[in-house]
Amino acid sequence: MEDMPSRSEMHQEAPKGKGPKGNGPKKKHPVRNTILIIIAVLFVGTAAFAARTYFNAKNAANTVYQSSGIKKSRNTSAALNSKKPISILLLGTDTGALGRNYKGRTDTLILATINPKTKTTTLMSLPRDSEVAVSGFEQDFPTKLNAAYAYGSAGATIKTVQKWLNVPIDYYALINMGGMKKVVNEIGGVDITPIRSFTYAGYTFTKGQKTHMDGAKALAYSRMRYDDPLGDYGRQQRQRQLITTIIGESTNATNLIKQDFMKSIAKETRTDLTFSDLTTLVSKYRDATKNVVSDHAQGTGKMISGQSFEVISQTEKQRVTNVLRKSLDLKAAKTGEKYANQN
Repeated sequence: MEDMPSRSEMHQEAPKGKGPKGNGPKKKHPVRNTILIIIAVLFVGTAAFAARTYFNAKNAANTVYQSSGIKKSRNTSAALNSKKPISILLLGTDTGALGRNYKGRTDTLILATINPKTKTTTLMSLPRDSEVAVSGFEQDFPTKLNAAYAYGSAGATIKTVQKWLNVPIDYYALINMGGMKKVVNEIGGVDITPIRSFTYAGYTFTKGQKTHMDGAKALAYSRMRYDDPLGDYGRQQRQRQLITTIIGESTNATNLIKQDFMKSIAKETRTDLTFSDLTTLVSKYRDATKNVVSDHAQGTGKMISGQSFEVISQTEKQRVTNVLRKSLDLKAAKTGEKYANQN
């Protein structure tokens, strides 16, 4: 597995000019793996909604709820209630505590599809540097995919990805890095077998040697990029490994429903999944996490107007579209246009 590149090489420079796509110095982004939080919260188990914790869970869900501000591309409630496959766009941020009007960049983008019939969850990493046209701001092409959130929050990001890949996005979940260590620590840590040997942030990891990691160590394991020969692609591979481990962890899952913890994690998360949606996911979709498939869109690095982009070929985009639509039990269809501006 070591030589299989993780295709989600993500980066965005600081905004300049008329839109958030401008040049700027590169910076380290410490949250490539924060999206695992929502995975853990969504699938931690039916105990989260037991009668004794019902109000804690509902209050937390109400706190994190934030509409995407756009019309759904299909009837998501009907899909959930009929136990049809759904998709969730997972976004990770690199800022402090989230606010209702937060306008920062999304450092991580993973489109997850959950299919209860095949009992499979697919995690498709999308390079943050992908060359796209942000929906509604096509005049600024080329723009990096992770800039879409700065243009128009979750709604612009959803519309951009939908048009770019021609795949419906039912929900989104936005996570801040602060929650990652909390989740890992609250479940008693995770056991990870490193796929590469390296030392980072004071921690040493040995390839093939199973290691118990607390939140800080798990974060360090998934953050390292510069000493990985695959760069950000290698880091995304480790990120998805960690996500998969979190999904499968259930021994100490009940710790996640403690009132204090739920209040704390609510500050790190935003999603348009309602409490009712979450209860349906837990009751009808949990088996879909038994088989987690990791994939990624492979790009080619290219300098455009002084910026480093990942250019995803139409052939690769079509492959990604095929994988995602199949996982959603949808008919095959042509991937989105290069400029992602087709209605």
